[in-house]
Amino acid sequence: MLDFFISPAHAQDAGAAGGGIAQIVMLVGFVLIFYFLLWRPQAKRAKQHKELVGGLSKGDEVVIGGGLVGRITKVSDEFISMEIAEGTEVNVQKSAVAAVLPKGTIKSI
Repeated sequence: MLDFFISPAHAQDAGAAGGGIAQIVMLVGFVLIFYFLLWRPQAKRAKQHKELVGGLSKGDEVVIGGGLVGRITKVSDEFISMEIAEGTEVNVQKSAVAAVLPKGTIKSI
């Protein structure tokens, strides 16, 4: 009568002990996939961007995240001054710089 509320206990199979090792291998596999497909590439891109921002200097032609293109006129610790047109300068955070362009790119645009 109480079997309706409480299910009877069943003996565990002797072969089920090997399933624990399979679960550990599966977990390690997921961790490796996560590391090689997500974490490592992101860390590599962050390192490259940090090097790019650290190497900025006056006269470099850059494009920022919003798509604005200009030439660097002044570099400080956190900000750069960027000339986007003749006589027009804007201050931009260094971290906003997406790429350094080859010299002469602005003239060809």
